[in-house]
Amino acid sequence: MNDTPLSAKIKEAAAFIREQFPKKPEIGLILGSGLGVLAEMIEEATVISYDRIPHFPVSTVEGHASELLLGTVRGKTVLLMKGRFHMYEGYGVDVVSFPVRVMKELGVHTLIVTNAAGGINASYEVGDLMLIKDHINLTFRNPLIGPNDNDLGVRFPDMSETYDRSLRKVAHEAAGELGIKLQEGVYVGLLGPNYETPAEIRMLRTLGGDAVGMSTVPEVIVARHAGIRVLGFSCITNMAAGMLDQPLSHAEVIETTERVKPKFLQLVLNIIPKLEA
Repeated sequence: MNDTPLSAKIKEAAAFIREQFPKKPEIGLILGSGLGVLAEMIEEATVISYDRIPHFPVSTVEGHASELLLGTVRGKTVLLMKGRFHMYEGYGVDVVSFPVRVMKELGVHTLIVTNAAGGINASYEVGDLMLIKDHINLTFRNPLIGPNDNDLGVRFPDMSETYDRSLRKVAHEAAGELGIKLQEGVYVGLLGPNYETPAEIRMLRTLGGDAVGMSTVPEVIVARHAGIRVLGFSCITNMAAGMLDQPLSHAEVIETTERVKPKFLQLVLNIIPKLEA
């Protein structure tokens, strides 16, 4: 990022988006690898390519588009990121989390974040959906390092309930209504881009992790700093290294998300109308 103050960049990006879509979005969605199917359900969507938005990066990963969509889903005005950014692409942690700052400026009060993750918990199966109840940040990066702008959030934000308890209750109720099994566990965020070694997975399980991935943590930290409530889901697209006697590949991740899409779509569409500010 250049020397322009962060607050000025946020306002510039938000002003551009408002020109294209004047309505105030209530709910933000950041969708992980292969999970962009929800974009098809947005009514009268306004589509903005990331490369048109001031200060926005562009996603370079297979399974991630580079579009911002705004419109209505089940009566709620939403802002959906179809494709996210990762530090392993070479972006700084401040760049990766920048869109969440813009969401807050536009009026978003609740963020739904999803990711593709490897299963660490031996009771999980490929294709499970895991509700994130907490995370462990092993990226050793934090988007809040540096001078704090008190207009954006407090210097030392509380993370004791990072993933909102009442929103998790709503998610369990929505899953129950649909007969969808919903795991609940701790997400471990690593830098990537390589998959973990079996020894690393044994360590992460000892630390209390249930699923592991390469995203989500920076965006969630910024969301909580900004006072946005967070609901998170991991799609267990593969069992982590050493869990099964087979190599890991991104192709498997995309293949599993294709299979899980209908269940994921049903669940999120059932949750969205239940979300209030």
